[in-house]
Amino acid sequence: MPARRTHLAPETAHGALAAALEALRDKNDVVDEFPPDVVAEAERVPAPRPDLDLRDVPFVTLDPAESRDLDQAFHIERTESGFTLRYAIADVPGVVAPGGALDAEARRRGQTLYLPDGSVPLHPRVLSEDRASLLPGVDRSAYVWTIPVDASGAAAFEGGAAAPAHVERALIRSREKLAYATAQVTLDAGEATGALALLPEFAQLRITQERERGGASLNMADEEVVRDDGGYRIVRRFPLPVEEWNSQLSLLTGMFAGRLMLDAGVGILRTMPAPDAKGLAEFHGRVQALGVPWRDGISYGEYLREVPRDTPQGAAILHAASSLFRGADYVAFGAGASGGSDAVPKQPEQAAIAAPYAHVTAPLRRLVDRWGLVICEALSAGEPIPAWALASLAEVPALMRSSTGLAGRLGSAALDRVEAALVRDRAGEVFPAVVIEAQGASARVQITDPPITTRCPDPEAVLVAGTVTQVRVRRADVAKGDVELELAPQAAG
Repeated sequence: MPARRTHLAPETAHGALAAALEALRDKNDVVDEFPPDVVAEAERVPAPRPDLDLRDVPFVTLDPAESRDLDQAFHIERTESGFTLRYAIADVPGVVAPGGALDAEARRRGQTLYLPDGSVPLHPRVLSEDRASLLPGVDRSAYVWTIPVDASGAAAFEGGAAAPAHVERALIRSREKLAYATAQVTLDAGEATGALALLPEFAQLRITQERERGGASLNMADEEVVRDDGGYRIVRRFPLPVEEWNSQLSLLTGMFAGRLMLDAGVGILRTMPAPDAKGLAEFHGRVQALGVPWRDGISYGEYLREVPRDTPQGAAILHAASSLFRGADYVAFGAGASGGSDAVPKQPEQAAIAAPYAHVTAPLRRLVDRWGLVICEALSAGEPIPAWALASLAEVPALMRSSTGLAGRLGSAALDRVEAALVRDRAGEVFPAVVIEAQGASARVQITDPPITTRCPDPEAVLVAGTVTQVRVRRADVAKGDVELELAPQAAG
């Protein structure tokens, strides 16, 4: 489905939106700049140079074209029994000294924040976009995960016939910075070479494994706020296939990390409970009413894969399904990490993945990955876990919950303000909208162009989820991020 783009005229609402976004940052104490001592430490820290040299492996990175904070580089090799994935992750533990100014500031921030008027990085950009980033053509220290899979795509830790996986620090050199859009074009034209050429086949095997273990993916449309010379716009699009294939590399690595930690009885997992029986029953009823019933004999994940994503019914189903993907958390265990208990979690799985899982692949942008990397490297090598990681492990879940909550609130509030700016000067206009949820006297609707999702009063309860209606903009308050809609006469009558 093509991306839908809407431009915002700068002479009308651009100034009001800039002021609203600045006020949002001020209200939440979000500051881009780093204290001088943090910047000084980032600039002087020496680059780590591990003994293992893997610069002969032709790693490449695959990210949005504009990205410079490159956490991951990959290489895929075909073997007699399947494939071997080598996944290199930026060596942030090697440049952030425990107990230093960089460490303290990173713990305060928790993760990189993404806002319409610019990102707020976890680490100073001299590290995240330069000295620690896996940029092409330069030597970098990295945590290299080597994960063989058999002909079915299964790794040994999943019960496959592949050789065991391991992780180790090594010196690498990425050969090329690939971008999603151009990589997709290259693949579609049959012109890809090297690791990129093998990515679709490798990823499809992993998607089959995901299906067989009962994993599920919503694959909802992304809503990204983009700023350019014309102002701000919202791009609503579904991920390219190459993006979904690339995500399978990170998922496999995180699953191996989770299994490694559970087997050792120490670590930190990303967990999410499975939907309860009541929630699933309600979902069954809603999709039945939408005319796309859940067929007997197929799993939840398989049903979601069959949903036609770019239809009104599909939008409503995916919105309903999102209510089941809740309760994600971080759980630390071992070494007294869980309030003095060494017990592993009773429910260690991430339900959408249908397996234990850990965050270890984005340390430039996420605090928790630093702990996962050093713990897994030590466990893989049979060496003691660094004392600093064990001593502070119990603190990490709370730090991540706080930063994740802030990121969610900021992202939602910023999107609301951009949406309001897109229609501030269009009061009285009528727009087609998909009804994605109908609840009594109001409904949640999704306008296609400009891309806006908000609530609309439905006093007569005439709206039906999965259908198209007509709504009129009554008013929009950019400062508060409020868009007030009403049903157009033909829709209400």
